Amino acid sequence: MLAGLGFAGAFVSGLVGVGGAIVMIPLLYYVPPLLGVGSLDIKAVSGITMVQVVVATGVGAWTHGRRGEVHRALAWTGGIAMGVAAFAGAVASRYASSRALLGVFALMTTVALPLMLVPPSRLPGKEASTPFDRRAAIAYPAVIGFMSGLVGAGGAFLTVPVLIALIRVPVRLAIGTSLAMTSLAAVLGATGKVVTAQVPFGPAGAVVLGSLVGARAGAGLSGRVPTDWLRAILSVLIALVTVRVWADVLGY
Repeated sequence: MLAGLGFAGAFVSGLVGVGGAIVMIPLLYYVPPLLGVGSLDIKAVSGITMVQVVVATGVGAWTHGRRGEVHRALAWTGGIAMGVAAFAGAVASRYASSRALLGVFALMTTVALPLMLVPPSRLPGKEASTPFDRRAAIAYPAVIGFMSGLVGAGGAFLTVPVLIALIRVPVRLAIGTSLAMTSLAAVLGATGKVVTAQVPFGPAGAVVLGSLVGARAGAGLSGRVPTDWLRAILSVLIALVTVRVWADVLGY
């Protein structure tokens, strides 16, 4: 079951340019108890998801990069800032309550949703023709990275709309670049989770096995799906997860 959930999360990751946490965290937290096969607390889910994000985003970024859909300068600039902040957030998460972690995740999805409604840039999706604000490329990913490290999310579900709406990167380039940035951040975030003993390695291994297949399948399909459809899929996912997690945080 965990391998199947890993496949689902990674498939979404490659398809719409997210790390998979937007799907993986709710799946791991809600589905096992719903099926009566056990349960994982939010800190264990956080650790497993961060490890899964390393695999999903790495495979997805490699696939998108082969098609020239990664803005390398932006990926390195934002990815390093995001990674340092993610490590700090991952270490800090050991001392945060489960309710606080769910609240941070709910806040991230709430911020991401209205950003998805901003009309995307229609510039050609080529690295050489897409300049960017270096200060914005450091500041926004750093904030996202810290919150991502706390909850075990790679943060790409928030990075994609930020790249599109605030840094004005074309949609396809934003998807590939977000995966590359999140991959760098997830490596440091996962390291922080491991050194603070927040990763159950057995369940994490099962999820990663499913992710290896799912991430490549999703990224391969992404290039054949219209960009408006990709934005719509991501918007619906974010809206559904936002409602469910806020209900949990508020006790409904």
